[in-house]
Amino acid sequence: MEQNTDHTLVFLGSCQDSVDAELTRLLDQASAAPARLREAMAYSLLGGGKRIRPALCLGAAQVVGNSVEEALVPACAIEAIHAYSLVHDDLPAMDDDDLRRGRPTVHIAFDEATAILAGDALQTAAFEWLANAPQLDADTRLKMVAELARASGQSGMVGGQAIDLASVGKALSLDDLETMHRHKTGALIEASVRIGALTAGYHARERLPALSRYARALGLAFQVQDDLLDIEGDTAVIGKPQGSDAARDKPTYPALLGVDGARSHLRDLLTQAQDALADCGTEADPLRAMADFVVSRSH
Repeated sequence: MEQNTDHTLVFLGSCQDSVDAELTRLLDQASAAPARLREAMAYSLLGGGKRIRPALCLGAAQVVGNSVEEALVPACAIEAIHAYSLVHDDLPAMDDDDLRRGRPTVHIAFDEATAILAGDALQTAAFEWLANAPQLDADTRLKMVAELARASGQSGMVGGQAIDLASVGKALSLDDLETMHRHKTGALIEASVRIGALTAGYHARERLPALSRYARALGLAFQVQDDLLDIEGDTAVIGKPQGSDAARDKPTYPALLGVDGARSHLRDLLTQAQDALADCGTEADPLRAMADFVVSRSH
């Protein structure tokens, strides 16, 4: 595990540097946008974050033999979707959070209307960046746009958030809980991996089933660990109020399975993710290390 941890930190750090530099460049292109809007977009998009989804995208590109450069803009588009979702999730009408990544949320730092507009702008920017991604042919870009739209819309993240809001105070079965999180959290994680693989175009087909199985298991593992951190994490470390899910009576894995049961389920999901990569060779080592990181992270 120590070797994997070291590998993850090196890979993730490299991804963070590349993605942050590219996000800054892409945001600089929005010079025509009103200054306050651009400031709010940058506050959300460049205000920290582990860049897990972009790293998964770049790692999947490596599995199919492509370079980071070919997947960098798609990875940034995915991060813009993730950032927009956090801005909107934190709004008073949704989760009503005042703290994100240890800083005031966008609607607190600016105002509610600016937060809504910043989220809208980040969402549309993601598709603009993806549609114009260099080094990729038009057919590949179209497939990526479709993949990201499906993962972030009614059949993915937005649909999962709607289920989440409707489930507050209700007792869900494990199947129902996992359906919610396959949409809300898992869909964008799966899209991150699949979009990275799609940089190889037709040649990605043989790897896509295994990579998709890996990402589906990892998406659920990510949420189980999030739920455990909400109970056991320190607000100063996790960057948001500890116990916020329990305070809102939201359905979680520990609430359904107990803490020990949730940990056991997390281990099973990690095994599923790692097993999916069994035939992917050493090129998949960054993705293997990322799976270990996701289930052991402290924030």
